[in-house]
Amino acid sequence: MSDPNIEKVRDESASEAEERLQHPWLGRFLFGFAIVVSLVHLYFNTFSTLSTLWTSAMHFGLFGALCALSVPLARPQGNGARRLILGVDILLAVAAIGCVIYLMAFEDALYARGVTFTTADWVVSIVAVALVLEFARRTTGWFIPVLCLIALTYVAWWGKYVGGVFNFPGLSWETVLFRSYIGGEGMLGSIARISWTYVFMFILFGAFLVKSGAGDFIIELARCAAGRFVGGPGFVAVFSSGLMGSVSGSSVANTVSTGVITIPLMRKAGFPARFSAGVEAAASTGGQLMPPVMGAGAFIMASYTQVSYLTIIGVAALPALLYFLSVAMFVRIEAKRSNAQHLADPNAPKIGEVLKGGWHFLLPLVVLVASLIYGFTPTYAAAIAIISVIVASWLSKNPMTPRDIIDALALGSRNMITTAILLITVGLIVNVVSTTGIGNTFSLMITDWAGGSLLVTIFLIAIASLILGMGLPVTASYIVLATLSAPALYNLMAHAQLLDLIAAGNLPEQAQAIFMIAAPDQMQALSSPMSMADAKALLDKVPDTFSSQLYEQALSPAFLTMALVAAHMVIFWLSQDSNVTPPVCLTAFAAAAIAGTPQMRTGFTAWKLAKGLYIVPLLFVWSPLITGTPLEMLTVFTFALFGVYAIIAGLEGYLEHELPWWLRLLMFPIGALMLWPHGMLAIDLAGVAIFLAVLLWSARQGRSTPRLA
Repeated sequence: MSDPNIEKVRDESASEAEERLQHPWLGRFLFGFAIVVSLVHLYFNTFSTLSTLWTSAMHFGLFGALCALSVPLARPQGNGARRLILGVDILLAVAAIGCVIYLMAFEDALYARGVTFTTADWVVSIVAVALVLEFARRTTGWFIPVLCLIALTYVAWWGKYVGGVFNFPGLSWETVLFRSYIGGEGMLGSIARISWTYVFMFILFGAFLVKSGAGDFIIELARCAAGRFVGGPGFVAVFSSGLMGSVSGSSVANTVSTGVITIPLMRKAGFPARFSAGVEAAASTGGQLMPPVMGAGAFIMASYTQVSYLTIIGVAALPALLYFLSVAMFVRIEAKRSNAQHLADPNAPKIGEVLKGGWHFLLPLVVLVASLIYGFTPTYAAAIAIISVIVASWLSKNPMTPRDIIDALALGSRNMITTAILLITVGLIVNVVSTTGIGNTFSLMITDWAGGSLLVTIFLIAIASLILGMGLPVTASYIVLATLSAPALYNLMAHAQLLDLIAAGNLPEQAQAIFMIAAPDQMQALSSPMSMADAKALLDKVPDTFSSQLYEQALSPAFLTMALVAAHMVIFWLSQDSNVTPPVCLTAFAAAAIAGTPQMRTGFTAWKLAKGLYIVPLLFVWSPLITGTPLEMLTVFTFALFGVYAIIAGLEGYLEHELPWWLRLLMFPIGALMLWPHGMLAIDLAGVAIFLAVLLWSARQGRSTPRLA
């Protein structure tokens, strides 16, 4: 089974797109045009003083034209049909550029008329929206264009016929088209700005790293570091996917690039084929969780929360590491259960030799992080890092030549096509959500359905992310979900913290002043501890209109900021589950194709191995893994590591040896105790002690049991 909206489209257009790249004159033109697109975007992000609207419009026009020429309208049969399709695509590419030229030439005239459309304004706006929907269909399938059409027609037409909270009186088509294109709020809004700044620069950075040979170095480093252990090829898959994902930020690309090496290695070592594919899919999914790139998620999160990009990747590091270690735990258990062999290679280089020959590949990442810490914006930091890739390559035996640099520029633009079109298109949906206020309505509905329960809210978001993920790529799914449900999750987190303060009798005086208006007869009770039920009853007396003011008065700005980040991080993590959760799980399907295993069964295996996607986000909400001090974060991380291992042992019924049923059942409460934020160090230490005792017993049992040949 394959995804009818994304995978099928890519498969069907892949051969024709490849033929176009090999075309005598079109291939050379596309190569040169891709280089120009990269150079123009480098100018945008360094020296340009053009307005944001014009830059976003040029971003749409350039990548729209590149998409029209690179990804064909259809898969024609026969030379005549191919020439016809190519002619249509050339016209669409010209139309995309023409829409941009028109906006730049006649923007002032439109405002001079009081934003009253002429015939030309109508035509250009309709063509621009139609073009981006068509380009989205080519790159991601039908789901996103249909969703955009539903959203746009809701605003202009059928929203007024909907009853209840979703009723919307409607806007004229002139206003809808203006806000969608020329007004800079839809296609050319904040999401497009993120696309041509942060996202493009980091994808270009990844392209330079790949052309410099960093990908081969990462895999060799992983093989040397992890391949020497029993079941080492599985650890290589986890390690290499983590390192590669920190650069590429794409789970499918991660699977394809590393899986062709790691999956055959795992099978050769004795791992089952389906398990091997599942490990690669689960580990590659973590690529979008691993700083510094994190797909486009880190940049969008920084824009939504107004928290610095450096802070986002800083708090994302430990959770990402915890996820990869959780997958490695499954690998260790399966290695013992399957009697996976240690693949000794006498000719394999030592890790010191690999580092000696490729240490310079690590310099660009160091330069990137150092630039961010120094205070450069992410775009400037990425530009400096790109230069450092070239300089660092001169320290190797194979320095980047001018041809390599040109190839990297072309590769960066080609790699960006799908992401650029996706983000520009999703801007239409985000604009509709902000225009209609449906995001606030949806947030209130989630809060109402959940009955104020954080756990139920997270469960509802997880279900929504799974459904959206069947048709939307991960980044688009995160944007839509964050727009709709992040406020609800954030408010519930702040609400829970506020309840704790009231119950403990520690409500600040400035916050107590609000209760003088809402519940003056309860002022005396605020100064002393009370039960949680009484605290809730007291807080319920405060009108909703005062809630945000109460949060600001009672809770520290640092907590509120990190709570907002935590809410977005929960949604971002849950949005990844569509990569590994049937019925549509592109990353698992890609791994299954390499391993030659059934797609759906591989998807279920990958879903099991990616349990960290559901466990770790709970720590964002109920523990200081993101919101705490560095010491608190490390403490939570350490005990969570043992807790997750215990739960995985319970799921698998195995550690170093098979566990009896009663020990298997015991692992679940032991793991839950180490994950639960009870704040009692003695309980956590006791849980670690019990788990280590079971682990040692299991290891002794394993040594005393003869291994099968």
